[in-house]
Amino acid sequence: MEAELLDYLHLRPPPRSNRLNTELSNELPANTANTVAVVASETADRKSSQMPQFARLTALLLGLGPLVLLGVALSLRPSEDGLGTHQQLGLPPCSMRVIFGIRCPACGMTTSWSHFARGQWLLSANANPGGFLLAAYCFPFAACCFWTASKGNLPPTRLQNTMIMLLLMITIVSVAQWFWHLGRSGIANF
Repeated sequence: MEAELLDYLHLRPPPRSNRLNTELSNELPANTANTVAVVASETADRKSSQMPQFARLTALLLGLGPLVLLGVALSLRPSEDGLGTHQQLGLPPCSMRVIFGIRCPACGMTTSWSHFARGQWLLSANANPGGFLLAAYCFPFAACCFWTASKGNLPPTRLQNTMIMLLLMITIVSVAQWFWHLGRSGIANF
């Protein structure tokens, strides 16, 4: 029972069957060789604990999603008004504009993406700065998803944290530009 628990917790070094462990154990003191064997065992365990196929497929589909959206945006003709491009997809006008007469935080987002997909980045940023940044975010996001799908592991923690911080900054820019539009239209005086 104790031996099984030690194996489960990876506290007992594996038998030295491969050449690397044998060579290291001959050259290093016994205590160091055991440490190297444990680290090698943990590395092997990490490789064997990769994501299941379903999770890898999900990561692949998540990575393809934003790229497909950019492809759809490329097929749309950007509205000259900077708003309403999404109506080419059969969607209704912005409810907030119809009911309250003011822009919502996402107004101009589809127009922004349509300009971005054409390489018209200044027009994209002018239509919706948050939309421009979100469209640019698609590429590193897709790369992280493809990394996960191909490797079977999540990207390094530092990269994950960077991606989260970028998304937070995009959200802040989107809300700030919305407040700016509200202030400019006289709805709110900030």
